[in-house]
Amino acid sequence: MKIDKKDMLYDILSRYPQTKDFFMLNGVKQVENEKLVETLGKSLKLETLIKSKKLNQDLFLQQVNEIVEEEKVDSTLFDLEKNNKAEIKLTGVLPCPVRIPLLESFETWLDETDKKGKIDYELKAASMGVDWLKDSMSEELLSDVFLSAGFDLFFDDKYMNQFKKRKVFKDLTQREKYNEDFENDYMSLKDPDGDYSIISVVPAVFLVNEEILGDKKAPTSWSELISGDYNNSVSLPIGDFDLFNAILLNIYKEFGLEGIQRLGKTLLKSMHPSQMVKSNVGRVQPAITIMPYFFTKMVKFGGPMKAIWPKDGAIISPIFMLTKAEKQDKLVDIAKFFASKRVGEILSHTGLFPSTHPEVDNKIEKDNKYMWIGWSYIKANDIGSILELCTKEFNDSSEDMV
Repeated sequence: MKIDKKDMLYDILSRYPQTKDFFMLNGVKQVENEKLVETLGKSLKLETLIKSKKLNQDLFLQQVNEIVEEEKVDSTLFDLEKNNKAEIKLTGVLPCPVRIPLLESFETWLDETDKKGKIDYELKAASMGVDWLKDSMSEELLSDVFLSAGFDLFFDDKYMNQFKKRKVFKDLTQREKYNEDFENDYMSLKDPDGDYSIISVVPAVFLVNEEILGDKKAPTSWSELISGDYNNSVSLPIGDFDLFNAILLNIYKEFGLEGIQRLGKTLLKSMHPSQMVKSNVGRVQPAITIMPYFFTKMVKFGGPMKAIWPKDGAIISPIFMLTKAEKQDKLVDIAKFFASKRVGEILSHTGLFPSTHPEVDNKIEKDNKYMWIGWSYIKANDIGSILELCTKEFNDSSEDMV
């Protein structure tokens, strides 16, 4: 049974708890408050909620139903028994909007190449987080192939970075160059050490509610966002650790600890976890929401919501692929598949996650740039320690505003 616009929020979340993250990513932070959902949610129709957020109703219904359908598909096609005799172990997470088409394409490829049964894989939805991956950070449990985003996962010495330093991984895509969107005069996304592959990115953009912003000029850059003019009026993707960590690192690199403090002060009071229990949370909406570019598809044409690509660059969280060097001969074909134009177009055209494949048209305006922290910065710094420092400073600064 599909979710209908007449369904109550409480009923939807009760039947399909996996939709909670989707609601949050679209600005419905109130779903964090169980008591609020149990009271107001029983009389709040989905169509009323969509209208209040000025979202595209058809696209919203389509996406939320795809999330529900995804779980049904998982229980049939992809919830396979562990194959202990498999030659290759593949583990990771995939972006929710493209996970099912990517898995379907992978299944087709397995049939085409007669590799079914030879690869034991577990590719969960990104909404499940990466903590379960961190539990396998030992030489014995390490998978042959990893797919995921996550700065702390890949650049913290407690996790993947310890193996990168020992040259456990090797870029097996055999790709000489990346898409010109990511190899140009201001950035180079390709790993110069040849350890990690990057197949796509998740860009962070601004979604401005012009009704709430009023006469104030909308920010057009990250520097403007943290200028002090937008304090207590911004929703940040705190629950999306991959993207939020990317934001913290880039703001710290460009503006130092003061930039992190200023970013914390932009956070809308009702968006802070300590404020989620307050009964009036539903009456406060952010003037600006920082979100993955994909979710701008939900914006209703002609409405008050306006997507802005920061002129100093959309901060990106790369989607990495790691392949073990010692199994190069067995892993090359898998690496080439996930780095292929076929997969790149699913990521870019279906999910709005721009691909690094040189032949994929990401359909992004050439004036729209990206902000990437850079390999030299990563190599010169302890990313895990910086993230700990930035997270604490951000939390302290945002709590000061509550």
